[in-house]
Amino acid sequence: MESLKKKLTPNKHIVEARKNLFDGFLTVHSLCIRHQLFEGGWTQSLIREVLLRPRAVGVLLYDPDCDCVVLVRQFRVGVIDQTQSPWLLELVAGLANEGEEIADVAVREVFEESGIKLEDHEIVADYFNSPGISDERTTIFCGKVDSRKAGGIFGVDSENEDISVEVVSLETALKFLISGEINNAMTIIALQWLALNKKELVARWA
Repeated sequence: MESLKKKLTPNKHIVEARKNLFDGFLTVHSLCIRHQLFEGGWTQSLIREVLLRPRAVGVLLYDPDCDCVVLVRQFRVGVIDQTQSPWLLELVAGLANEGEEIADVAVREVFEESGIKLEDHEIVADYFNSPGISDERTTIFCGKVDSRKAGGIFGVDSENEDISVEVVSLETALKFLISGEINNAMTIIALQWLALNKKELVARWA
């Protein structure tokens, strides 16, 4: 039987070189790096590309009085080569400006994309979207809203946004999640959290 090798805890890396490959709507850097190994020693020099992104914020808008959520639908270029429609049903979401607090991003994006004002909100999750290729970090909030006047077309003209606001019962939204009609990570995470925590959330917001 092969003996078990001693496993260490690597905690060091070295960036030997960094090059800006592209700086447009997306920013991509090429890094030459080395890092420690679990079994000791170091890797050889590795070339890795990394996509650099500002902090992202998503907000699940929930109306506890009618047990419904307010979602948005917009065009997503990453889905154009798939069989499904590239107009996805999602959370309100956006990127932080430099120095902007994430809670302020949530308030701003909710108003820009839905015309609704948040009455209360709390953090659902904070995570890295795809750390193997990107530094993008996302914070998801659940926000309390009054959905009675929700609906219509919103978005910032200078950002070429064309966003349809849709009010959906939470029951229906969870069915969309199970069927795969809702299949983007941010919305899945938020809806699953709400399904698990709705009773306690409603009590806190009462």
